[in-house]
Formats: sequence, C-alpha cells, structure tokens
Amino acid sequence: MRLEARDLAFGYPGHPVGRGVTLAFEAGEVVCLLGPNGGGKTTFFRTLLGLLAPQGGAVLVDGRNLAQLARADIARQLSYVPQAHAGYFPFTVRDIVLMGRTAHLGVFAAPSRHDRIVAEDAIARMGLSHLAESEYTRISGGERQLALIARALAQEGRIVVMDEPTASLDFGNQVRVLEQVRALAATGIGVVMATHDPDQAFLCADRVALFHGGTLLCADTPVRAVTADHLRFVYGVDVRIEMLADEGGRPRRVCMPRLLDGR
Repeated sequence: MRLEARDLAFGYPGHPVGRGVTLAFEAGEVVCLLGPNGGGKTTFFRTLLGLLAPQGGAVLVDGRNLAQLARADIARQLSYVPQAHAGYFPFTVRDIVLMGRTAHLGVFAAPSRHDRIVAEDAIARMGLSHLAESEYTRISGGERQLALIARALAQEGRIVVMDEPTASLDFGNQVRVLEQVRALAATGIGVVMATHDPDQAFLCADRVALFHGGTLLCADTPVRAVTADHLRFVYGVDVRIEMLADEGGRPRRVCMPRLLDGR
C-alpha cells in the first residue's frame, strides 16, 4: 500500500499552515516526522487522514484521490493513534480496542465473534491481556498509549499514523512504544510517526521527514536527514551527532545538544 501527499497545501479555513509537500509512505516502513511545535505536523496528519480538506494538491491512496473515497474505505486503509490522553468515560481497555472494528461494521451492527477475536489478538500483541477488563481511565499513560495502538491494529489499516505517541510518557514507556512501532513495521504495516526527539528517529525510523514552517525541508534516511546543520536550522540549537556502540558493538548515532554554558 502507498499513501502519498502530492504538492499538498494544508491548513484550516482562512488559515494556511503548510504548502508544497510531496511525500510518500509505504507499508512496512517507519517514517518519523521531526519539526518544532507549530511546524504543521498535526495539521498535515489530519489532512492525510481526510479529516481536513487539502487547500491544494492531493492525498492519494494507492493512486486514488482520498477525497473521492468513502470514510469507511479510508478507515479500512488508514488508522490513527492520537497523542495519549486520559479519557473521560470508564470504558474498559477491551471496549477501547473493540472500537477499532467500527470501520468494518454496518451502521447498526454489533461486533461479531470475528471482531472480538481480532480485538483480543490486538490486545495480546500489545501485552495488555491482563488489563483487558481494567478501566482505560485508570491505567498508566504508557498503557493507554499501547491500548490506542491496539485499537489501531484492530482497525486493520495498512498504514498507521501516530501523532507524537511518546509524548508525556516516561522513559520506559517511550521505549516500549518504540519497540511496538518496529514490531508493526516487521509485519508489513507502515507507520508514520511524529516526534520531537531526533534520537527516536535514529532508533526506529527507516526514513525521516523534517518539517519547518509548514514546508518539507528534506526526507531521507536518518543518517542523511538528522544532521547537526539540519537540527540547528529547524530547532535553533547547536547539536553534535556522536557515535556510540550498543551492547552488541554495533554503531549507533545519538544527538548531543550544547547548552548555553558550553556543556
């Protein structure tokens, strides 16, 4: 499956946010979007998903214009993981994940046995079976984020769009989410993920797209996209890219920001 933004302009009525973005995403790869707050990443995502109409250009799904597809057809191709949130209603984790099957149900249809099996499989895949009957509002932020990823899995879209899935999570839960991102790609699911942390791009991305001021600065491999010059331009801070060795002796790049006092 291929999701493509072609010369895309996006924004809100009377408020343009971005323009001229041409970028394609394939099933089975992880693409990280990096950029500062207000750089247009979330608005770009909402346009990719058909929640906002393009202000120019087009979004294509396997060559078909997204604007010409029914919402149910879009939902069966693309799924969305928003930023972690506390929630307002005491749904169980199982209920939250089962909601992902809505795209496959008729207007008044109840979930079938097959729908429930798909939801249970997604819960197990995220390691949440022991929390299936827990209230979504009472589990940790990391567990809620994994539940939202499970819901996206239950939806069975071929590409999953994640808007800052590690935002507000502690270090351990950030790592667990990134592990699941790579696991999804290994099964042939495409992941498009916004993040503020360039080190996460080095950890899990096949490609990195750098956004600045609503435009696409570059889209390339992490090594070529996440450079000291690019990060200085996008974020306005001095950064060194250092090489370390992981526990297996393999080289790994990390970002080392320079503080004002020179440390």
